[in-house]
Amino acid sequence: MANSKPLPPGRPRCWRERFFKVMEEAVSARFRSVSYLHTRGPGLAGHLSALQHTVMADLATVRHLLEQCVPPHYRLTQAYLRACHHCLQSHLGQVSSWDLESGEIFAVLNWVLHIYSSVEMMGQPDLVAEMAQEELGPLITQEGLEQLQNKYVQSVRRSVSEWMHKALEVELTDWQRDQEPDTDHEGYYHTSLPTILAQMLEENARVALMISESLRDQTIQMGLYEMENLLNRFREALVGFGKEHRKEPNSDNKFYLHYLLASISNCIILKHSTESLQRQLRPPAPGRFSRALPGTLAALERAVKKACRLVMDQLLLDIQPYLQGILTRSWLTQGNITPKLCSVLEHHWELYGRVRPPCRERLQEESQWLTVMEYVRALMQKRLVCRNTEERQQLAERMSQDAQQFRDVFQSPEAEGTDSEINHIALLSVLADFIQLRDPSMLSLEVSGLVAKYPDISEEHVLVLLEVRGDVSREIRGTVLDLLESTAPKLPPGYRPLFSDILVPAPSMSFCLPTPKCA
Repeated sequence: MANSKPLPPGRPRCWRERFFKVMEEAVSARFRSVSYLHTRGPGLAGHLSALQHTVMADLATVRHLLEQCVPPHYRLTQAYLRACHHCLQSHLGQVSSWDLESGEIFAVLNWVLHIYSSVEMMGQPDLVAEMAQEELGPLITQEGLEQLQNKYVQSVRRSVSEWMHKALEVELTDWQRDQEPDTDHEGYYHTSLPTILAQMLEENARVALMISESLRDQTIQMGLYEMENLLNRFREALVGFGKEHRKEPNSDNKFYLHYLLASISNCIILKHSTESLQRQLRPPAPGRFSRALPGTLAALERAVKKACRLVMDQLLLDIQPYLQGILTRSWLTQGNITPKLCSVLEHHWELYGRVRPPCRERLQEESQWLTVMEYVRALMQKRLVCRNTEERQQLAERMSQDAQQFRDVFQSPEAEGTDSEINHIALLSVLADFIQLRDPSMLSLEVSGLVAKYPDISEEHVLVLLEVRGDVSREIRGTVLDLLESTAPKLPPGYRPLFSDILVPAPSMSFCLPTPKCA
């Protein structure tokens, strides 16, 4: 105290504190001077860019001019950086509280996470030497960033949902066109739906990745959930499309089947797009539960199954008039019905070639299966019962000829090397051999082989086959039934039951009650 000197007259106390207070007020005023008139919508990105240039210009002034006017221990650049950072924190907190659209949120996130820390701003090497950004702390807290990202995803979701709704409306309009669907360079049917959806989801994922992988993952999962919702509506639209067609099968919509096939190809394209998006998702971190993926692929499979079912329904509708005429006496003597039936099958088979694999093969397989099943169903209706050996021989030959005509229709380059279609049609040859067997005493052995090949054949089916032969005695019938009762084969793995889906007409009464009329 003895050595203390009085302060010069008029000199204020705490000059250093007052200096920094004035500087902070000047920085705050500088921020307020940046125009706020156009900070909403597209103007927000411009506003943030203006902030960047203002901060960097003022920082250059501080470093190259003002810092030489104050004592070195003031560390003016650090003080200015800290003041700017605090003002930015406050300002961005206010901006984040607004009801922002996805483009605005993207601008904020990009500025906070990438531009602010880049070499164009605080990442400049000489600035990092002055003060590491870790000392300043984040512009927006982690919780604030997560809220912004969630708001971004929800905003994008609204846009995606709206676009998907419009795309589905366009698709339903396309189904009513009086022309074939478009074909791609490989000749497959398609419409604009899968291209619109795939490009939209991929673009959203690409934009989100510019912010972070986390936001990209959130955006992809959101897109897949919306895709699942769309596919559920798409399947409902297919159901309605089929109902309307069944009400007026002879309406002007002659390309009904073609657009069903295009829908199947569309689903195959969407399946590839979905799998591509799922591959972009990062695996869950160790020790963390992975979030269940949306059921997009399952929804796709449901839509494909419904479309394939409608295609098979249409095939059955188209061949039904000819199915009613087969295995009758006119069919046996004239034989002109099966070629007409094969002509319809061939037309469908050619159209199935416009569907992308593997659904193309799936439709071809189902069409073969349906044809054989309906043929056997007609046989089980006992439209034709043989009266002698010659008729049995003629019936067997005609069935074998039909089987060969079906093979000619169902032959395809894709099926070479496989015998799935041959296995289906081979049943007709097996039944023909059963009918033309000359020695009835060998029928029990023949039935044993039939049961071994087709274990779902029932006693009722075998009895109908015996009746169609028309020469089986009661004794042989009893022997065959005893064999069937003692044989209960299990269905082998992968075996697809056929006879179990074919109902057999109730047998006619073979005896008469003792009424006076019968007596």
